[in-house]
Amino acid sequence: MSDETTTLGGRAQRWLQRAVAFPYVWLLLFFLTPFLIILKISVAEPLVAQPPFTPLFEWGQRGIEGIKLTFENYAFLFQDGYYGIIYLSSLKMAAIGTLLCLLIGYPMAYYIAVVAPAKWKNLLLGLVVIPFWTSFLIRTYAWMLILRTEGLANAVLQWSGLIDHPLNLLYTDFSVMLGLVYGELPFMILPLYASLEKLDLTLLEAGNDLGANHVQTFFRVTVPLTMPGIVAGVILVFIPSIGQFVVSDLLGGAKSILAGNLIQNQFAVARNKPFGSAIAFELTAVVLLLLFAYALYTRKKGQEVLL
Repeated sequence: MSDETTTLGGRAQRWLQRAVAFPYVWLLLFFLTPFLIILKISVAEPLVAQPPFTPLFEWGQRGIEGIKLTFENYAFLFQDGYYGIIYLSSLKMAAIGTLLCLLIGYPMAYYIAVVAPAKWKNLLLGLVVIPFWTSFLIRTYAWMLILRTEGLANAVLQWSGLIDHPLNLLYTDFSVMLGLVYGELPFMILPLYASLEKLDLTLLEAGNDLGANHVQTFFRVTVPLTMPGIVAGVILVFIPSIGQFVVSDLLGGAKSILAGNLIQNQFAVARNKPFGSAIAFELTAVVLLLLFAYALYTRKKGQEVLL
């Protein structure tokens, strides 16, 4: 009987190892491999004799023949002021959008987790998740209809008497920021709600009993205890905001070009794959650094909890 039990245990362990190995194989095929391909293209420069419209799959077939290695693609991003401004503008827009999501999402998550009655929590969380049921592209087109000159926003403002003539809301930095906040806000609310739901309310009462007012209790008790949710929300919002190009392309038009638009233009319009790959690789490096910092933060917090 013991031998049969040992055999079943060995089979279960082997199946468990295979199940655990599958995500690593998936990451190897669909993340690391494209990552290395982009890295190869980013340090390559087609010879003058090569046509500029060489398909992407042919780069791997050509090998080193007909390709010169160069790191000028990385340096050119900051040597040329235009591309450097676009890159820094993307970081600024992502940072401002993340801050706005935090300022808007924290009160919403706090209300759902702490203030709202238990019977309404599932409904409110459902309302937060409902936008995911529709394609993000369709929702962005809907904002175009709302913000255009003849759209709903101007119609309501004129009907209320706040304005006399339609405002130019579309194709502005305001519309781009609105689209970013709208699209990424649920990713801020959900991790904040997860942290706030675990909050021990007796600690807030203890803070009030010790003489702290509601504002002091919030900043000295609630915010530190929910810092893991804040950091997770910031990471989840900031990372996709950096490479966003759909919102800036549709709501910003030609007036708003971010790093995502620059990468898309280099691949699809300018056909400058090495430079586009260099921009994408540098953007990926920023994302990986943020994830590495977040991993260090969570490990440090875990060690503090154990101590």
